[in-house]
Amino acid sequence: MPATVSFEVPSPLGPQTVTVSYERTGVGEPLLLLHGIGHHRQAWDPVVHILAAERDVVAVDLPGFGASPALPGGLTYDLSTTSAVFAAFCETIGLDRPHVAGNSLGGLLALELGREKLVRSVTALSPAGFWNETERRYAFGILHTMRGISKRMPLPLVEGLSRSAAGRAALTSTIYARPGRRSPEAVVAETLALAGATGFDDTLRAGGDVLFTDDIPEIPVTVAWGTRDWLLVRRQGIRAKRVIPGARLIRLPGCGHCPMNDDPALVSRVILDGSR
Repeated sequence: MPATVSFEVPSPLGPQTVTVSYERTGVGEPLLLLHGIGHHRQAWDPVVHILAAERDVVAVDLPGFGASPALPGGLTYDLSTTSAVFAAFCETIGLDRPHVAGNSLGGLLALELGREKLVRSVTALSPAGFWNETERRYAFGILHTMRGISKRMPLPLVEGLSRSAAGRAALTSTIYARPGRRSPEAVVAETLALAGATGFDDTLRAGGDVLFTDDIPEIPVTVAWGTRDWLLVRRQGIRAKRVIPGARLIRLPGCGHCPMNDDPALVSRVILDGSR
């Protein structure tokens, strides 16, 4: 069942209380799942039941997304702050250096947790932070457009579109290569999550000058990229391999930017292999 936890994080204004919503299931070594910007923890639903057979899975809503409230005024949405938030989160709920898997923004956060040696292994699915400036502007432009559309669309229209495969494609084909596989209920929920994400603008603003440039020695790292990722194009995976030469670079055939929906079995295998 979903749960919430509150904890303190240092800030220039003194300790600030952060609240995070999460869901925990399964048995085995701990595995933390981090979603992308504008999404929510339900992005991982297609793979959670597979992962939970071998891992103690904790899927979280990032601060300002899903059911997690925005960060308090003394904290910003930069990479170091968000990393500190999840270090405190793991300590509070008793996760001792979990494995971590993340998608997009969540993949960047997973790599940062790995760089700081706070996790046992990292699996990053189409992680942010390996773009050039043209690619970053392109991706941010698409994200701004998606956010604007989601905020303007009335709920009855979203619900109506979600009932057909063509409608689900219209709503989600930017992030899914196989949008027809997403359920109508899930498409409605994630459209609402994008529209209501209180941390969206601040997170995107904080990411304007982010590049991941550090190697991550001594920790197993897997970077996986969908061959049909039109948001963060797959050549960025080659750059990630250059930055982290010891990482496994894996191709996800037929998958889009959020591959968990497009091929749950393949993505689950990649995550489990990377965390063994």
